[in-house]
Amino acid sequence: MDKRSVEIPDIGDFQEVEVIEILVKTGDRIQEEDSLITLESDKASMDVPSPRAGTISKIHLNVGDKVSEGRLILDLAEVISDSKEIGGNNLDGNSESTV
Repeated sequence: MDKRSVEIPDIGDFQEVEVIEILVKTGDRIQEEDSLITLESDKASMDVPSPRAGTISKIHLNVGDKVSEGRLILDLAEVISDSKEIGGNNLDGNSESTV
């Protein structure tokens, strides 16, 4: 298992934007691009997506926190799979599909 930190990405010229909602909890399995938190500035609200898939091992923010680019959101445990299937293909190259 590989642990990665997820931080607030570049959110433009905004500084100290409020966290108004945390959309995940510790133990949740998430996919790349799943929304993690919602931020609200004076003019708009925006969801922050996950840069990768994995299982949330720790959340470092609370609702009401003021955040800027680079602030730690959460720790994500990425499971390294040793499955025999990669991307829907068997290792022998035959594709399987299920309906």
